[in-house]
Amino acid sequence: MKFLLFLTLTLFPLLSLQAKEYLPQKTTFVGKAKFDAIAKKAIKENWRKLPIGDRMAKIALELNGTPYKAYTLEIDDHIESPSVNFKGLDCWTFFETTMGIARMLETPKKSYTPSDLLKQIEHTRYRGGKCNGNYLDRIHYLAEWYTDNAKRKTIYDITRKFPTSKMPNKCNEMSQLWKYYRYLKHNPELRPKMAAQERRMTAMTVRMVPKTKVAGIEKDLRNGDIIGIARHGDGSYCSHVGIIIKDENGKARFMHASTTYKKVVVDETISAYLNKFNKHAGILIARPR
Repeated sequence: MKFLLFLTLTLFPLLSLQAKEYLPQKTTFVGKAKFDAIAKKAIKENWRKLPIGDRMAKIALELNGTPYKAYTLEIDDHIESPSVNFKGLDCWTFFETTMGIARMLETPKKSYTPSDLLKQIEHTRYRGGKCNGNYLDRIHYLAEWYTDNAKRKTIYDITRKFPTSKMPNKCNEMSQLWKYYRYLKHNPELRPKMAAQERRMTAMTVRMVPKTKVAGIEKDLRNGDIIGIARHGDGSYCSHVGIIIKDENGKARFMHASTTYKKVVVDETISAYLNKFNKHAGILIARPR
């Protein structure tokens, strides 16, 4: 009896770390060859020894040039499940996949499987780190992603370490544009629940580093810092997201899945990128832990 109790207590934490996959991997995991190539290179070059931000930069550069693909998270009509697509990335899945692989590598293994990465995706993508197969388990707005992941010690939200201003905003994008979201289109009962989540989001206090202050803080940004692009006007607080890549001259370049270039690119410095678009108001900054 004591042995069985010991076995249960020993194995339970390991079992609890396994991601619950509600859909088959032929649906949820696209581009395994690319994943295998990155994982193999990471093991060979021992990227695990690097600080997580530098590790993210290494991984991100392996994804450079990946085609942009919108709505990569909308993979089913009804069932929500952790997913990855290496053949097409949008801005959210680019930074999320990069971070997921970096976190995955912290557990030393001779080889890695899709389930290893899906476990990490579940941990950061879903409220409280758990997906129960419900679309509303997913964190849909980046401002909440910062709050939820900071609470669970996945990131440091370092935005307020810099000069900030409050973001006035009303979140309503998804409930207003529900026809563009596969789950909301096929499950009308989710729409009022999504609107309720958006009202909760609207009540949040969100602060940003204003666009005019960003050039002055670029020297303090690091590889792998996750940059949410704050927008002017209502809708979603943030309209875009990417990560920082420090180039050979120490400049903080913005790497993202770009609708302009139709692929993942290492763009201009983050301040120069912001200044190209009038809709950009500033940035939120998360540092991976």
